[in-house]
Amino acid sequence: MSTYDHVEILLAEDTVYDAELMIDALARHNLRHKLLWVKDGAEVIDFVNCSGAYAARESGEMPKLILLDLKMPKLDGLDVLRILKADERTRGIPIVVMTSSSQERDLAESYRLGTNAYVIKPVDAEKFSEAVSKLGLFWLRLNNVPI
Repeated sequence: MSTYDHVEILLAEDTVYDAELMIDALARHNLRHKLLWVKDGAEVIDFVNCSGAYAARESGEMPKLILLDLKMPKLDGLDVLRILKADERTRGIPIVVMTSSSQERDLAESYRLGTNAYVIKPVDAEKFSEAVSKLGLFWLRLNNVPI
């Protein structure tokens, strides 16, 4: 068993400030202990495919939720969505796009590719934290997914 088994939330965010706000918001509701923060889209794909830095990870364990920024280095969020939703093994993982983009084309393309929700990051830190808390509570405590 690797240290990356039983990850419930995979946070894909390249901005340190935003990631720290999200992690703190989730920690207030005891949702932080099973979170892994990755800083680009390529790391998301490596994690779910148990490759690269995550080669020792058990392949059967998928996150219960991916919080996905759109504008990231190496592989952007739309590419990550395209890859994960096209793969039978990962298609059912709930993916919430958390982005600063309010562009209609990003919203439409995210849903076309299969995102489960599209949230524009509030500029206000308090509102941003509240939004993340509500998302975490909904997707991990209220929402039911098939096993």
